[in-house]
Amino acid sequence: MTAPSAPKPTRSPSAITTVLALSGTLVALMQTLVVPLLPDFPRILSVTPDDASWLVTATLLASAVATPIVSRSADMYGKRKMMVICLAIMVAGSVMAALGGTFLWLIIGRALQGFSASLIPVGISIMRDELPKEKMGSAVALMSATLGIGSALGLPLAGLLYESLGWTSIFWVSAAAGTLLLLAVVLVVPESKVRTPGRFDYAGALVLSGALGSLLLAISKGGTWGWGSEPVLLLFLAAALLLAVWIPYELRVGQPMVDLRTTARRPVLMTNLASLLIGFAMFANMLLTTQQLQLPLATGYGFELNVITAGLCMVPSGLAMVVFAPVSGGIIRRFGGRSALMTGAGVMIVGYVGRVFFYDSITWVIIGSTVVSVGTAIAYAAMPTLIMGAVPITETASANGLNSLVRSIGTSTSSAAVAAVLTSVTVPLGAARLPSFDAFRDVFWMAALASAASVLAAIFIPRITTHRPAAPAAAELVVQGRVLAPDHRPLTPAVVTVLQTEGEPVDWSRVDTDGNYSVALPGAGKYLVVANAAGWAPMAEVFDFDGRTLKQNFLLHERLEISGRAAIGRRPVAGAVVTLLRATGEHVGTARTDDDGVYTLPLPAAGRYIVTMLHPVTHQAVARKLAVDNRSVTVDLTAEHLPQRTGAERTAAGRTGGEPVRA
Repeated sequence: MTAPSAPKPTRSPSAITTVLALSGTLVALMQTLVVPLLPDFPRILSVTPDDASWLVTATLLASAVATPIVSRSADMYGKRKMMVICLAIMVAGSVMAALGGTFLWLIIGRALQGFSASLIPVGISIMRDELPKEKMGSAVALMSATLGIGSALGLPLAGLLYESLGWTSIFWVSAAAGTLLLLAVVLVVPESKVRTPGRFDYAGALVLSGALGSLLLAISKGGTWGWGSEPVLLLFLAAALLLAVWIPYELRVGQPMVDLRTTARRPVLMTNLASLLIGFAMFANMLLTTQQLQLPLATGYGFELNVITAGLCMVPSGLAMVVFAPVSGGIIRRFGGRSALMTGAGVMIVGYVGRVFFYDSITWVIIGSTVVSVGTAIAYAAMPTLIMGAVPITETASANGLNSLVRSIGTSTSSAAVAAVLTSVTVPLGAARLPSFDAFRDVFWMAALASAASVLAAIFIPRITTHRPAAPAAAELVVQGRVLAPDHRPLTPAVVTVLQTEGEPVDWSRVDTDGNYSVALPGAGKYLVVANAAGWAPMAEVFDFDGRTLKQNFLLHERLEISGRAAIGRRPVAGAVVTLLRATGEHVGTARTDDDGVYTLPLPAAGRYIVTMLHPVTHQAVARKLAVDNRSVTVDLTAEHLPQRTGAERTAAGRTGGEPVRA
C-alpha cells in the first residue's frame, strides 16, 4: 500500500499551454533554420553539397530515433523530466554547433538538436494530464498551429541572422531560446503523476532505432544516391529485416517499446495512416511554395524573390494556423476528432486544387498556401485527440510519439517525392534545366490525392470514441495490479476496463506477460472494474478506491472450457485421447480422459471445430462437430459397443496388427 504525496499548488492552464505551445515552435525552428544556408554551407565548411545535406538528414534521423524512445520514457519516468532532458540536449547541440567550427562538430550538434522533436508528443500528453477537459482541444490545436508559425518564421529569421551576424548566430539563438524554454518548463509545467513504472525495453528500442534509421536514410538519400543504388537498396532491406525481427519480439515481450496490439486497434491504426498521408500533403506545401517564389520570372510561374522575402510570404500561413486554432478546438469539442480530421483534410484538398488553377500572382500563391495550412492545422489538432481517446491514459506519451513518428515518415517521403518529380519534369532555361509548372501541378494533385486518402482513412475511425471525465491533475492517480487465476498465476492476454458507476468510461489497460496492469483514476470513489482474459469468464466488481490503496489484484474464477464424458455405451473410457481440431483441419489441443471418462480442453477462439475421441485399447474412434462462441461447451463422446467380428475381420486385424476402427 502506497500513499500519494500531498497535492502541489495548481498551475495556470494558460501558462502551461503557452510554454508547451512554444515548444512546438522551437521544434519547427530546429527543422528549418539551416535550410536557407544550405547553398552556402559547402563554401563555408569546404564540403560538397551532398555532404552539406547531412545537416538536415542528421536532425531527421536523430528525431526519428529519439521520439519513440523519449515518449516511452516519459510515460515511465516522468513527462516534465523528459522535456527538461531533451531541451538540455538540444541546447548542448546548439552550443556545440556554434563553437565546433568544423563540419563534424556541426553534424553532431544538429543531431543533438533533433531531440527537440520529442517535445511535441510529450507536451501534448502533459496537456491531457494537466488541463481541464474543456480547454484541451484548443490547447492541442494551438500547439499544432505553432508548428506552422515556427516553420514560417524559420526561413526569414535564418536569412536575417546569417546576413547580419554570421552563420553561427542561428545556433546561438537556438541555444538561447532552448535555455529560456527549459527554465519556463521547470517553473511552470508540473510533473505529472500519471506514469507506468516498469522495465524499459532496451532491445526493442535498439532494433526499432536501427529500422527507422535505415528506412529514413534510404528515403532521404534515395534521390541523391539513386533509388536503385546498392546503398539505398541495402538500407531498405535492412529496415525490412529489422522490422521483421522487431514486430514478433514486441508481441512477446512483457513491457514492449510500442504496444503493437493497441496500435493495431482500428481507431489508432486509421489515425496513424491518416497522419502519414497528412504529413505527406503538408510538407509538399512548404517545399513547393518557397521554390515557386524563388524561381526566375523567365519560367513563367516563378517570382524571383530572395530567400528572406520568400520566407516572409510564408508568415501569413503560420499566422492563419494560430488564428484558426480556436476553430479547430471548437470542431473537436462539438463534433469530435474524426470530423475535425475530415474537415482539415477537405480544406487541404480545396487549397491544392486551387493552386493548380490559380498560380500567376504572388497573392494567389500566398492564398493557396494559407488555405492548405489552415487545413493542416485543423487536421493536426485532431490527431492527438483521436489517439488519446483510443489508448490507455498511462500510454498517451508513447502513443503520441508513434503518431509524430508516422507524420515524420510522411514528411520525409513527401520531400523525396517532390524532389523526384521536380528533377524529372523540367524545361531548359539557358544552360540550366528547371522544373516546369507541370511538375508543380503533378505534386499539387499528389498532395490532394493524399489528403483525399486521409479522408477515406478517417471514415473507418469509429464515430464514437472514448470520452473520459475530466479530472484535476492533483487528484488523478495510477492504480496498478495483476489479473490472476485462482492459483494466482498471471493471466494473459487480458484487459482491465474501469468505468464510473454511471457507466462513463474512465480508463483501460492491456496486461503484460506477467499479468500487470496500470489504470489512471480521477480520484477516490467507487468504480466498476471489468477484467477479461482469453479463455476465462469475465469478472465485474465494484472497486471502492480510497485514494490511498494503489495496488489492487483481480482474480478470475471461472475458466471457459470444452468438457464432456467419453464412453462406450454406458461405460466410461479412461485414458482415451481427446483431440480438438479446427474445421479446416489444424490441430488445436489434446487431452486424456480421467478414470471417470471426463476430459477438459481450454476454450479456443470462436469458430467451428471437430472434437474426436480415440479408445486407448480398441482404437475405436468418435468425432463430433461443434460451434464455439464465448461460452463453455459440453460435448459427450459416446460410441456404441463393438459388434462381434467376422472371420475376415479377424484375419485383416491379424495382418495389420490392429483393431478395425468404427465410428
